[in-house]
Amino acid sequence: MHLLIPAAGMGKRMGSNRNKLLLSVRSQSLLSWTLLAAEAAPSINWIGIISQTNDWEDFQDIISQYELTKPIEFIKGGSTRQESVYNGLQALPADARKVLIHDGARCLATANLFDRCAAAMANCTGLIAAVPVKDTIKVVDQIGTIQSTPDRSQLWAAQTPQGFDVNLLKQCHQKGLNEGWEVTDDAALLEKCGLKVQVVEGEETNLKVTTPQDLAIAEFILASRLG
Repeated sequence: MHLLIPAAGMGKRMGSNRNKLLLSVRSQSLLSWTLLAAEAAPSINWIGIISQTNDWEDFQDIISQYELTKPIEFIKGGSTRQESVYNGLQALPADARKVLIHDGARCLATANLFDRCAAAMANCTGLIAAVPVKDTIKVVDQIGTIQSTPDRSQLWAAQTPQGFDVNLLKQCHQKGLNEGWEVTDDAALLEKCGLKVQVVEGEETNLKVTTPQDLAIAEFILASRLG
C-alpha cells in the first residue's frame, strides 16, 4: 500500500510561524509520530510526504534520526490541501494501485489503523476512517440561531487515513479541477462524482493537532499509550 502524507500547511492556529509538523510532542516531532506508525504498519510499503520545498531539509533531518526501512519521497505541495494531494497522486510510482492519504497533523494514528484501512481497500474503491459523533449537533445560521438538530445516529466525524483506488481518485481530482470544486477531503470528490465511499471505524485518539490545546491532549494520549 502506498501512503501519501499531506504536510504542506503552516501552524497559524497553533501560533507558529513554521510548519506545525516540526513541533514536538514528548520530544519527537509530529511528523515523527506519523512516520513511526507507518513504519510499524506491515501494509505500508512506500511513503510520500507532500510539503513545501523550504521544509524538505528539516523533514530530512527528522527522517535521518530513525532507521526507517520504507522508501520516502518528497513531493512539492500546493497552495491548498486539494492541490497538494493532486500533486501527490501524480508523483506516485507507476505500479501504485491503491493509496492511503493521511493528514500529517493526525500524528496519533496507530499502525493498526493503517493496516485496517489497507485491508478494507480489498473490498471497496473508497473509504475513510471515522468515528460516531457523541455530541448533539446543531445546525446554526450566520446570526447564531439554531436551524435544526440532525439525527446523531447517522453522523460520523471524518478522520484520515482515507483510502482510494488510485486511477479513480485521479479521475475525480481532475474533474474537480475542471469543474472548480473546492473540497476539504478527498472523499468529498468521490461523493460529488456520485461514487460510494465506505467508513472504517477510526480511533477516538486520532485527533487532528491544530491548536496548542491539541498539543497538550496529544501529550496526554501518548503518555498514556506509552506508559
